Amino acid sequence: MWCARTAAINFTKVTCEINLSKPARVLRLLSSAAARRRSLSVDVTRVQPRYMSSQPKRLCTGDMAVKKIGTHNGSFHCDEVLACFFLRQLPEYKDAEIVRTRDPTQLAECDIVVDVGGEFDPKRHRYDHHQRTFTESFHSLCPDKPWVTKLSSAGLVYLHFGRQLLAQLTQLKEDDRQLEVLYDKLYENFVEEVDAVDNGISQYEGEARYSVSTTLSARVGHLNPRWNSKSQDTEEGFRKALKMVGEEFLDRLEYYQSSWLPARAVVEEAVKGRHQVDPSGEVVLFSQGGCPWKEHLFTLEKELQVETPIKFVLYTDQNGQWRVQCVPAGLNTFQNRLSLMEEWRGVRDEALSELSGIKGCIFVHAGGFIGGNKTQEGALEMARRTLQAAAQSPANGSS
Repeated sequence: MWCARTAAINFTKVTCEINLSKPARVLRLLSSAAARRRSLSVDVTRVQPRYMSSQPKRLCTGDMAVKKIGTHNGSFHCDEVLACFFLRQLPEYKDAEIVRTRDPTQLAECDIVVDVGGEFDPKRHRYDHHQRTFTESFHSLCPDKPWVTKLSSAGLVYLHFGRQLLAQLTQLKEDDRQLEVLYDKLYENFVEEVDAVDNGISQYEGEARYSVSTTLSARVGHLNPRWNSKSQDTEEGFRKALKMVGEEFLDRLEYYQSSWLPARAVVEEAVKGRHQVDPSGEVVLFSQGGCPWKEHLFTLEKELQVETPIKFVLYTDQNGQWRVQCVPAGLNTFQNRLSLMEEWRGVRDEALSELSGIKGCIFVHAGGFIGGNKTQEGALEMARRTLQAAAQSPANGSS
């Protein structure tokens, strides 16, 4: 296994360009998603007979010893459960026995150890994060990645095996740009949270206004025995947790692969072709309506180094009519980069067409963030007129 600090393979920054000429491939991915999730249920439940860490090592056919994944016994947490799930999806560890112990002698016999042992050494497959000397983050081990949250065993295993894991689950190649996008997205929107919770890192400064008690880490924690339960055996709870985190990870992966990535492709195509829609480059046209676009637009503007921020997006609604929507100033704000003209807001139909001088107008929202027209040309003209007005009077900008 390569050392993350010294390896150069696959850590160069990748700008993703999805090949839209392969619809059959996308359909295969969509149709296989449910099968992958069903296969997970079978895989996860198979762990039941392999938790007796005191048993002698069993042999597979061909006289090959069963692989052993070591982790700590006692109360379990989301990070080592997720780390074990990740490893069990790889061919090398598919049938591995999970040995839950703190006995150094037993851990030394394991092929890979996570979340216990006080050692981080990828060459020897040791992935603990509890030692005082450990301060690693994704960014410290992979400088091209932005995340600075201290890694837990889940993040360590994902960092070292994540590409192989996703290639196994998606049938994409490890050097595929789509896989790299998924690799980043699943760390940022799934694994990083587990790292932060396990390391006690607050999401923000100050007192929380309310409590969130249903995170994945919290739900894993609730599967431990109650403090006053007669039985303090954690094996059954660990198996339930392994199944739960696995199903949730696969569900998230299926969403990102079958829905999120195709949406990114639609937005990327529109951004690259924006000058064909309007010479200003400030209007994009989506080939499909209903596509979630905001997150992708902001990301792709940076990746593609778009110099003039995009102001409007055009797309069809469910009735086949056209919408012109303002690009917000950010993901979490109602302020627009440029709102539709103030005098149009709250006006509809013929009255709006007469006021604007644009045929086929349907409406402009009172907030100025969206409008409608019967035709693509009409919606585009509404965007153009607003851009022209803003150029003449910059004070008519964002609102």
